[in-house]
Amino acid sequence: MKLAQIFSVRKSLTYLLILSMIYAAHSIYFKVKYWGFSFSPKEVTDIWTVDAKISFDAVDDKTRVILSVPSQNSRFNILSEEVVANGYRITQDREKNRVVFDGKGKKGRQNMYYRLSLYKDAKPNVVRDVPQKLERPILEEEEKMQMTKIWELAQLQEGDKVQKAIKVVNQEMANPSMSLVLPLKHTAKEFAEKLIQILAYKRIPARIARAVKLEEGKKTEKPGIMIEAYVDDSWKLYDLNTAKIGLPNNWIVFQRGGVSLLDVRGGENSKVMFSVLKSVATPMKMAEHRAKSNQALSQYKYSIYTLPVLEQNTLKWLMIFPLAILVVVILRNVIGVTTMGTFTPMLLAMSLVKTGFVEGLICFSIMIFLGLVMRAVVAKLNLLLVPRISFVVIFVILLIQLLTIVGYRLDSGLVSSAIFFPIIITAWIIERASITWEEEGARNTIKEILNTLLTAVVTYFVISNETVRHVMFAFNELNVVIMFIVMLLGTYTGYRLTEITRFAPLVNKD
Repeated sequence: MKLAQIFSVRKSLTYLLILSMIYAAHSIYFKVKYWGFSFSPKEVTDIWTVDAKISFDAVDDKTRVILSVPSQNSRFNILSEEVVANGYRITQDREKNRVVFDGKGKKGRQNMYYRLSLYKDAKPNVVRDVPQKLERPILEEEEKMQMTKIWELAQLQEGDKVQKAIKVVNQEMANPSMSLVLPLKHTAKEFAEKLIQILAYKRIPARIARAVKLEEGKKTEKPGIMIEAYVDDSWKLYDLNTAKIGLPNNWIVFQRGGVSLLDVRGGENSKVMFSVLKSVATPMKMAEHRAKSNQALSQYKYSIYTLPVLEQNTLKWLMIFPLAILVVVILRNVIGVTTMGTFTPMLLAMSLVKTGFVEGLICFSIMIFLGLVMRAVVAKLNLLLVPRISFVVIFVILLIQLLTIVGYRLDSGLVSSAIFFPIIITAWIIERASITWEEEGARNTIKEILNTLLTAVVTYFVISNETVRHVMFAFNELNVVIMFIVMLLGTYTGYRLTEITRFAPLVNKD
């Protein structure tokens, strides 16, 4: 009956472990997709800051400046916006994607600034506005003939209709017959406008798109001009020179459509200068912004990542404890390593993380050696248990104090590392080692101390790994899985690995 109960408990715990693994997998997927979390502690998100400086000469009593700005429907998400214009009333129209500056009584050269911080979204948004049905433009007979010729030549090109039209216009540019369509000396804007007319002849909606390259230190007065055409029920961007589809990497569409990038009323000699600066931020710092953009802010608000930094740092260490406990459980219950205390190795491992591996081991060895010597001297006085342990604790405190002072005077981090060791645990190890020495001899005592150090070292290498610490904090639902693994290991009734070696002679004898 007892064996049946064990199997029943084990079966229940197995089901709970599977459920916890499903929960952890779902939670991790959610954090990665909607909060932008990463498994690597070194991964960073590029933050691009675009500064637009507007300059013009005020000539009227009332001035109005309208600047077109990027929309949220781009491959970048807007992190923050700042507008600086002394003496101007500022209005931000998010629906029309523009910023309006209104001023009165302005004279002379005027300067105003618009700053935009962006970060790249893992899943680019799509421009979903559907254009109205387009009618063919009214053209002269000669222009109609030229349009027909262009589309006949376009059939010989590769790509969709827009790509074919761009390639034909670029190839036939030197042909005198093209002068009616586009002068030999033309601007990128004129090229785009004429191309829009050519596409309209085939009832293909198109519009101008102005893009800024996100390149650190870059300054430009003229954003790059592209064509955005409505093909196959979606808007697509086209390069005017190569006819390639799509926005090049690290470019952002600053304005699209028929409106101008900059409109100044009551002023002249206007221009806008763009400059770009790059910075980085960790996915943790960007999580709130990503959660907001992905409509997952309510879940984020009730997570530990919204706590103050001090509390987060404390929890970051607590989140690694279950993994350290799992290591100790495996070493003790599966392998069969005997240690001084159940979780003493884990606490020693945490101390080694603070002190440094080599320095911590040397300092710990010094403290244990001196503590055992003093404990052997005190043993001759036949003190009662509580006073004896109290003496060891006080001695460890004084020893830590002495080593810290010596380490500071000698400028040696090796000795001063003693301050990071837990006093009670160190004193308890000394007391336990002394009793074991008296009852079981020196060999078993040294063996237990070495096993304790070995377990602490293995645990140290697990919890000191930066990636492991990051993963356990970022995806703390893994601790639920660890909890059920520990419980399942608690039902293990087989031989430990060390016991197999221990009973091997009996098996060989039979």
